[in-house]
Amino acid sequence: MLQMQSLRKLAFALIGLAALCSVRGQAQAALLMEQPYGFFGALNPTGHNALYFDRICAETPVHLRRCSPGEMGAVIARYQGIDGYDWVAIPLIPYLYAVENTAEVPDHVDREMVTRLRDRYREAHLLSLGANLSPGNLVHGGWTQLVGAAYERRIYAFRFATTAEQDDALIERLNAGPNRSDFDLLFSNCADFARQILNSYFPQTFRRSIFPDAGMTTPKQIAYKLVRYGRKHRDTQLAVFEIPQIPGYRRLSHANKSIDESFVTTAYAIPIAILNPWLAGGLFVDYLVRGRAGHLVPKHPATLGPENMDALTQAGPPAQNPAIAGAQAPGAVPAGITVTPVVAGAQSGLREITATQ
Repeated sequence: MLQMQSLRKLAFALIGLAALCSVRGQAQAALLMEQPYGFFGALNPTGHNALYFDRICAETPVHLRRCSPGEMGAVIARYQGIDGYDWVAIPLIPYLYAVENTAEVPDHVDREMVTRLRDRYREAHLLSLGANLSPGNLVHGGWTQLVGAAYERRIYAFRFATTAEQDDALIERLNAGPNRSDFDLLFSNCADFARQILNSYFPQTFRRSIFPDAGMTTPKQIAYKLVRYGRKHRDTQLAVFEIPQIPGYRRLSHANKSIDESFVTTAYAIPIAILNPWLAGGLFVDYLVRGRAGHLVPKHPATLGPENMDALTQAGPPAQNPAIAGAQAPGAVPAGITVTPVVAGAQSGLREITATQ
């Protein structure tokens, strides 16, 4: 009898240990959909995509490793104008606020303060990218886009769960690759980089779309397809957060647009109309019929700031996915944060191309 009870206790202990290991084996990542801003944002109102991983950290801006305890992970994205590098990884807090300690994040900034914060971080951590890196201009990006993103624009984070095996495979893949820039605004942009990475986590999910994006990849398209995937697969644990723009430096950024939504701008309307007037007409009709229908982001998403950014790393139980089921998952985020569900009926009018590459 005593032997049987001992065996039962051992079995329960093993089950508990397996469950604990399973929880620890899971981590969080997030697709960042960043709003367009400034002069270039007016010409190209699609915005920017980046990817955040709480298990992946930056040994250097161009070499990845597993995070150590207490580290908050890194943001990885494709950029133009970074000394020929295709992608760069920056720790989360510096990426958003150009500081290393959340206590140093200002409530309000001006141009001089942002410049000072960025210069200080660059001198401490980014000189390995090249001493003569360009800061960028109205059209071409530069090193300033690597830090202090929240001073420029509002950002939406679409959080999802990852496994240790997936994250380790991504570290190995990016570290082993050439990391040489082939940036192209139309067919090898930041959203294409996000599409390729996310397809390694969710195979054959992210493809270019003729409507509403004329065969290109845009940040809004990637976010829409991640939300759609998350609704069908609850173990994705999808949740949406807003990271507000720090006021004072720039006017507030504006909403991300697809190609047909931005068709009225000369950035796309003129070249598309010249190269393919039938496609231009189709995009315009698609915009009139469906382009303005629905919204990708909930009306009142949970707001994250420097004081509660760790919500990006805390998952909820799959059975109570707050972004899909419409209910707040116990323990999904720190106290005081309410996750607003994604609107279940939101549509973006996306149609996929069967050939992706």
